Amino acid sequence: MMNKVCLVGRLTRDPELRVTPGTGIQVATFTLAVNRNYKNRQGERETDFIRIVTWRRLAELCANYLGKGRLVGITGRIQTRSWEDDSGQRRSITEVVADEVTFLDKAPGIGGDGEFKEYNRNKGDEGGSDDDFYPIEEDSDLPF
Repeated sequence: MMNKVCLVGRLTRDPELRVTPGTGIQVATFTLAVNRNYKNRQGERETDFIRIVTWRRLAELCANYLGKGRLVGITGRIQTRSWEDDSGQRRSITEVVADEVTFLDKAPGIGGDGEFKEYNRNKGDEGGSDDDFYPIEEDSDLPF
């Protein structure tokens, strides 16, 4: 079986960075607007708004370097979860848990040669040489 998602779209808002209670693990969430490949009867492209979740170092990098309107590529997996809200009603959500985030445009105000930057939660820090990015030092204390 396979659960793999690849998306390219723009952030609808700045990422929200939180820390899980108890474990202290960082988690960032944001919504990605992804245009559909076809036009509707009115000749307009429709858009899907997809919730993205990133964890640990990838969450911190997204919170620090991404913002509303930025173009990114995401690879990850679809996850559905459910819970009971304060009023006792059952709620559920479907989201994409990102394994890799590729920055596909330059941040406002950053110079350089326009190289794209990719961060992979499994492989650490890879990609271009912009001064605003730095490699992750190998550390056996990292939680991932």
